[in-house]
Order: sequence, then C-alpha cells, then structure tokens
Amino acid sequence: MGKVYVLFGLRTPIVTKNNKFKNIPAEKLGALVLQEIMKKIGAGVLPDGVIAGNAVGTGGNIARLMCLTAGLPEEVPAFTVDMQCASGAAAIAMGYAQIASGNGDMYICGGMESSSLQPMRVYDEKDERFALVSGGDGRYMTAQFSPGELAENAMLLGAEKTMRSEGVTKEELDFWTLRSHRLAAECANRGLLKDQIISVDGISEDDGIRYKMSQRLLDRLPRLLGGDSLLTAGNACLINDGAAFVVLVSAHWLKHHPSFAPMAEILGTCSAGGSPVESPRGAMLTADKLLARQGFSYEDMDAIEFNEAFAVIDVLFQRKYPELLDRYNMLGGALAYGHPYGASGGIIMIHLLRALEISDGSLGLLSVAGAGGMGQSILVRKA
Repeated sequence: MGKVYVLFGLRTPIVTKNNKFKNIPAEKLGALVLQEIMKKIGAGVLPDGVIAGNAVGTGGNIARLMCLTAGLPEEVPAFTVDMQCASGAAAIAMGYAQIASGNGDMYICGGMESSSLQPMRVYDEKDERFALVSGGDGRYMTAQFSPGELAENAMLLGAEKTMRSEGVTKEELDFWTLRSHRLAAECANRGLLKDQIISVDGISEDDGIRYKMSQRLLDRLPRLLGGDSLLTAGNACLINDGAAFVVLVSAHWLKHHPSFAPMAEILGTCSAGGSPVESPRGAMLTADKLLARQGFSYEDMDAIEFNEAFAVIDVLFQRKYPELLDRYNMLGGALAYGHPYGASGGIIMIHLLRALEISDGSLGLLSVAGAGGMGQSILVRKA
C-alpha cells in the first residue's frame, strides 16, 4: 500500500438554506471550488479522478456534471458517492484507497450540496410506498433510510431516540451549542480559516455562526418534535448549501512536483454500520473501530473532529472522554457552521488540518455519522 497525502483543501462559505446561495446548483458550487483548486495546482497538472459526495441533489452522476461545469478536460473521470451525511468523508476514503492501491497519483475528493434546490421526488404508483408517504400522493424529499421508516423527519426522530436512551439533559446539550458558536466565532474573528474559504459571488463568510449566542436564546427555542422533546433548532444543525474538496496525492506525485509540500498523511480510513434508528451513534462507533484497527487511542490524538449534526453526538463524546475536550472540534462545529450534507466530510477535514497546524499537533481524527446508522472516519498525521 502506497502512502497517501493531503496536499491542501478549499471550501465555499457555508450558507444557510434559501439564503445567499439559494439559486446556485450543487454542481456549480462544487465547480467553483474545483476551479480554484486547479489554479493553485497549476496548468498542465490534471487529477486522475474526482470523487464527490452528494446526498440530496438531482441524481445522476452529479460529480461528472460538476467537473464539466468547472471546465476540467473530458478525459478526467468522476463519480458520485451517496453515504448521506458521511458522503464527503467517504469520497475522501475512496480517493485514499485509489492512490494507496496504485490506481492513480492524484485525486480531488470531497462533496457539494444545495439544500436550497433539493428536488421533490415521487414514488412510482406501483411502489407500495406511493400511498404510505405523508399526503398519500407519492411525493417525498427525504429518502428512506431503514425498513419500515418513511418519516420525513427520520433523522430528528433518531437523534431524539438517542437522547432519550442515554438520558441526556438540556443542560448538556446547551453547553455544546454555546461552545460551538463561541469557538466558531473566535475562529472567524481571528481569520483562522480565511485562506481555505473561496469567495462566491462576493460572499466569503459563513452565515450560520451566532456571535452572540446566549442561554437566554436557547431557553426560548421551541421543541422541534413538540411536547417535552429535547431537540431544538439550537442543538440540531442548520440546513445548508456549500462545497468542500481536498487534493490527495501519492509519494510519487510529490517526488515529481517538489514545489508542493503536503499538509498531512492519511494513515487509514474506516466505515461502519450501527443502529439505523439511532444514527448519531455512528460517529463514535466508526472512530472507535478505526483507532482500534490502527493501534491508537483517543488520548493519542492531538485534534479530533466529529461532525456536529446534533449536540447529542458531542455529549456522547464528552461523557466518555471529558479530559479531551480541548482537542475536540477546536474551531467549533456544525451546530454553528451548519451541515451541507455531502460537503461536510471535506469541511471537517479542512478544519482538522487547520486545528493540527495551529495547535502544533501531529495526529488527527475525523468522523461523520450518516443516515441509516452509517459512519465514516479518517486518521491523519501532520506531514
């Protein structure tokens, strides 16, 4: 197995649904990042392939459409990955496998999402689900993640179920919401991610970060599932548009391009499955499996990034590793930035590499839980 390195990564600003990017298709958002990546790499250097995650787009091979939209030559192949929330991380893992196995020296991997332009879909009338979805007219927006589950809010129900089964409290959830916004605001104020974020139509800042998030505001938020549910708009991530990609290269590529220095080496990746009705558990489940496989512990990590789709993911980590919180989501998480599903794996890889850089750390771990009880994790070492 050959060594695989992360050369660098770029992303768009992360923008809330139906806001500043509401009319930009996912393939265009991704294409804008690809164009900037190709400018940094230089003329005449082409990737062996592009792998892109996408969860709620228009279907087809949207990665190929993105590459052609970006102006990449027709001979550059591309394919799309759908692992829902973990799609971007899965795309990076696939690029790693391609290079490690000798099937190419350079891949651009990540993902893109336009929640604003998520299409309405319709089951065929012959499909028994046609009459079972809400409204009985076959129309749906959220795919089915597990047998017997057709609810449009399946992810919310899974988060609530996890909270209830673990006896999570509102105080625990609020702590993480406040922390995420505080750290993200500090990161933005210091410009720590400024050189990783491209400008799109003059927009270069994430718009989900609340610089004055307060306990008072959290106490006023309504329960998303009504009644005495714990889930609120504060402890569940926002719905967003955005794109993020990283460049993966081999040692052979670096030898023939001496002007480039990699940011990190990928030591291993792992995907895992767990309970489809308690999907937030997938982040730690998958990270546990990867660390055990690679012979490391959480204590060995200098920076850890879990995709913060729900604050309960953070609570589960805090309860098990309270002494490691200073290494966890150091720049804030998706509760503040947001979660453009297919792009989030690329986003947290970029954030992880920056966290390692500013903390002068060596080992880094990222993990993303996905719908249906899936997870994808990646282990890196700073180069």
